[in-house]
Amino acid sequence: MGGNWLYDASTWVLPVIIAVTFHEAAHGFVAYRFGDDTAWRLGRVTFNPFKHVDPFGTIILPAMLILMRSPFLFGYAKPVPVDFARLNRPRRDMVLVALAGPVTNILLAIASSLLFYSVEWMPRDPAEWVAANLVHSIQINAVLCVFNMIPLPPLDGGRVAVGLLPRALAYPLARVEPFGMVILLLALFIIPYIGMQTGHDFDIVGRIITEPTRALIRFVLAITGQRD
Repeated sequence: MGGNWLYDASTWVLPVIIAVTFHEAAHGFVAYRFGDDTAWRLGRVTFNPFKHVDPFGTIILPAMLILMRSPFLFGYAKPVPVDFARLNRPRRDMVLVALAGPVTNILLAIASSLLFYSVEWMPRDPAEWVAANLVHSIQINAVLCVFNMIPLPPLDGGRVAVGLLPRALAYPLARVEPFGMVILLLALFIIPYIGMQTGHDFDIVGRIITEPTRALIRFVLAITGQRD
């Protein structure tokens, strides 16, 4: 049983690390291209995972979701610092910087789906392990993309909303950012746990992201010629 658990875990580790590392590096790269070199100077515009890995978000949180048999798995890295005031056109460029992470996750999901064509040329045992990694990569990148587009700061979707909404709506939403992670943790763990104890389904976040994630996965498989 222990061996099976270790094998299963090994098929999740690389996809999670690659997904969150590329996601954060993309934010830093786009910010640099639009005038803010904060992340560049701190060495965060890199694909070196050790620069981005967050002990809780990249390791502990995904492990907790696996143990809780969550219907979805995701993680996050240390946020790349961006000084939006230094961007060439702050409101427009903030949207582009925020979108860079989710778009990168879509590209990684597409790349993983295309790499699946190489599995048939591998010996059986490594082929099964590689195939599991690629499947999990598609799933994780799809979840990360959809989850991060929830319009709640500090998630990318929240920053996109702040950049696109009229100022009268953008400013109140921006002020939510210091409390955003607390709200998310309550919605992800505490409220669903209370629901389980009382016989109710309070998994609000799960319901919000499940169908869009499935739709994104179907889209990735369709454009790469894979079967659903």
